[in-house]
Amino acid sequence: MEPVVTVGLDGSPESLAAARWAAGEAERRKLTLRLLHAWPLLVPEPTRIPAEIDQNYWAKRIVHNARAELQARHPGLSIVGNLVADDAQDALLRAASESEMLVLGSRGLEPIESYFLGDISMAVVARAERPVVLVRAETREEGGAPSTSGTAGGVVVALKLHGPCDDLLEFSFGAAAARGMPLRVVHGRSLPLHAHVPWGVDHDVTEEITKDAQKHLSQALRPWREKFPHVEVADSTGLESPAKAVVRAAEGAGLLVVGRRKHRPALGPSLGPVAHAAIHHARCPVAVVPHD
Repeated sequence: MEPVVTVGLDGSPESLAAARWAAGEAERRKLTLRLLHAWPLLVPEPTRIPAEIDQNYWAKRIVHNARAELQARHPGLSIVGNLVADDAQDALLRAASESEMLVLGSRGLEPIESYFLGDISMAVVARAERPVVLVRAETREEGGAPSTSGTAGGVVVALKLHGPCDDLLEFSFGAAAARGMPLRVVHGRSLPLHAHVPWGVDHDVTEEITKDAQKHLSQALRPWREKFPHVEVADSTGLESPAKAVVRAAEGAGLLVVGRRKHRPALGPSLGPVAHAAIHHARCPVAVVPHD
């Protein structure tokens, strides 16, 4: 199968925003865009049946309308529609395994809503074999037009510095290169107890921690700087919880990239605290990249 960017459609404003973002990404990467709508009650395709009695009419309309809009915006982009008679979660997970990335809509996450991203989206993000990008509904620019600045703000990636990170860096550098935008690598590290003293923090300890983090950051980034010499890279270490450091760094970003371990304990797939914080609180699109 040829490389594709797949977007899940359900007719909501969030999924349409995801489709617009995915179209821009597919065009930048010179890939085909696949519009996927899954519903268990789809029936076998009849021939020459009036629309008023076609049980698949609304499913077809969701895909058709999105395709028409996106083709008008991106006339040179290859776009295919895909209706699947299956459970949405299963269909999306299968599509993710066949795609360069899967793009899904993400609800507006205000205080109460921030704990309810949606069962399907969360399950897919936690289990997908390939990167999943979550996109919020678009804000409106002056005059009422939706914001489509898919390349604004650069790319930010959260790096842990313990364990493999090549998959995460490959995706992040590739995303920055495709956009012609800078990449900011952020590492957050909470201060140990012995760094705290009655009058604040021990600056000798914080300096030692910062130097150690910068050393490991430089080592991790060196081969990727050489592979992507045209990508402008900045790295920083925040002496605070990794989740707070990443959410703070994502302000104004065009894309935030976080990692997810592929192999979790026996309790089942889950997301770490940094990925959770990014999904629930970052305002920009968030790419969750599975890695070993």
